[in-house]
Amino acid sequence: MSYTSEVLAKTIEKNPGEQEFHQAIREVLPTLQPVFDANPAYQRSGLLERLVEPERQIIFRVPWVDDKGQVQVNRGFRVQFNSALGPYKGGLRFHPSVKLGTIKFLGFEQIFKNSLTGQPIGGGKGGSDFDPKGKSDREVMAFCQSFMTELFRHIGADTDVPAGDIGVGGREIGFLYGQYKRLTGLYEGVLTGKDLTYGGSLTRTEATGYGLVYLVSNMLEAKGQDLNGKKVVISGSGNVAIYAAEKAAKLGAKVLTMSDSNGWIFDGDGIDLAAVKEIKEVRRGRIREYLNVRPKAEYHEEGLVWSVPCDVALPCATQNELRADGARLLVQNKCVAVGEGANMPTDIEGTEILQQNGVLFAPGKAANAGGVAVSALEMSQNSMRLSWTFDEVDEKLKGIMKNIYTQSSAAAERYGAKDNLVLGANVAGFLKVAAAMTLQGIV
Repeated sequence: MSYTSEVLAKTIEKNPGEQEFHQAIREVLPTLQPVFDANPAYQRSGLLERLVEPERQIIFRVPWVDDKGQVQVNRGFRVQFNSALGPYKGGLRFHPSVKLGTIKFLGFEQIFKNSLTGQPIGGGKGGSDFDPKGKSDREVMAFCQSFMTELFRHIGADTDVPAGDIGVGGREIGFLYGQYKRLTGLYEGVLTGKDLTYGGSLTRTEATGYGLVYLVSNMLEAKGQDLNGKKVVISGSGNVAIYAAEKAAKLGAKVLTMSDSNGWIFDGDGIDLAAVKEIKEVRRGRIREYLNVRPKAEYHEEGLVWSVPCDVALPCATQNELRADGARLLVQNKCVAVGEGANMPTDIEGTEILQQNGVLFAPGKAANAGGVAVSALEMSQNSMRLSWTFDEVDEKLKGIMKNIYTQSSAAAERYGAKDNLVLGANVAGFLKVAAAMTLQGIV
């Protein structure tokens, strides 16, 4: 049995029931075996055993009072996975599906993603099984203040810097930051994704979606193609999906679909993004309301967005949304490229089907790294007490995404797997972390 297979088996046995975490390490560890074959010292130092074990796992109770005066109790998490490259960095997810295995999968992925950005940030993730949907602003504030009352003792500008994720947008970040400041008396860059009025960065809202499209563009350009004239299907209608659609349209693509947890829309004339922004960012409504603006569009509660013929597919909703059946539809419809805007939205079987059929595939740890990259730039601006322009940050983002593609592509070719960006991103992200862990000793 190979070293990576042995560590994989032991880690799964040691962490029963954590299916998302198991999937993440199954996707990563086997691709790293050539690195350990070339660097036996990594195995002797137990580097992989240390990498898959979080440095710290924090679970806590979050009590709060709803608008009816009823006490509610949720569970909060923060997994500080690896700090070899810098302070822990990773978002907070508020969603009923959140559990420890979810946070560990996201935190593990974050190690590699943050390494690929080239920024001095380690990997972490957090969240709660709290659902902000349908809650009043007062209820969300009450929850956020209770959540931060425990979390504040574990984070700091040079220790752990959370950001937003699913269910955590500008409103939630504001409430969390206000409580952190109230408890510590510190006005520091401890959270990213802040409003521009109190230390946020221009381009942060757009960063993950824009970064995804930049990397997919790099991947297409390497094959002599571009996005101009391409038909694009997108899942999701949150922050990542909206700004991926915006940037793809600016580059000449036609975006045909978007979705939410209830269903999906198809607009053959191209999605009216202003309408989607009004529904989702202003009113926090459901995507079916799009038909009130564009009655000729289609709304489906059944089926998959991947059934729509396209050139490029961008899964931007949640993990494991693109499975084998969806991958086969994309292959059947001659899709050229898939870029993951969400975290691990394609399951292992779906990924294999796409790769085996020659579909260009950009994994999330590379393709959706734009958000955390600009979060790191926000940290830099906070530390220097200055603010860069939108164009300055966007240009830096574009350069970071190009570098991520270049280093992932080079790592894939170096280890005999040309065009396999899954292996390339895993290896490129790992090598930098491995070097830092080795230099810092057994800690």
